[in-house]
Amino acid sequence: MPDASPTNLSEIEDVAPIYRCMTKGVRGAPEEFEYGLKWLTSRRACLKVFEDRLECGDWNISYPDIKDAELFQTRSGIIPCFILKARTADSTFQFGLNGNKFWKGDLPFEATRSKGRLKYSLFSIALRIGFVAGLVWYLFFREK
Repeated sequence: MPDASPTNLSEIEDVAPIYRCMTKGVRGAPEEFEYGLKWLTSRRACLKVFEDRLECGDWNISYPDIKDAELFQTRSGIIPCFILKARTADSTFQFGLNGNKFWKGDLPFEATRSKGRLKYSLFSIALRIGFVAGLVWYLFFREK
C-alpha cells in the first residue's frame, strides 16, 4: 500500500509553490548576518515557498522542523534585500532574497523581523583590502 503521508514525493511534486525566486543559500550558516566565505560557495538555486515547507534544491525544510526563523531586511549596496535565517534542530540555513513585496507580507511560517546592516567577517575584510591593494598596484606601480 502506498504511503499517504504529505511527504509522499508524488504528492509534493503535484503541489504548486505559493512563491518562488532565485536565491543564494547557505547551510551551516553563522549566527550573525554577515558577509563571509560561505557566501562565495553558496548554493544558487530556486527557493520555493509552499504552504508546509521551504525547498531549495534538495534541501526540504518543513515548517514544524523550524525552531526559529528570522527575516533580516538590509541593503546590498543601494538595492534593498532580505536574508531569511531558518534554524532547525540539526542545521541553520540562510537565504539571500530580493526585495520583493512577498517578503514584506504575511509568511506561511512564523518569523521574527529585523533590520540592519550586514557585518563584515575577517575573511571579507581581508578580501576587500587585498582587492584595493591589487588595484592600487595595478594603477600606480606596475611597469608600463
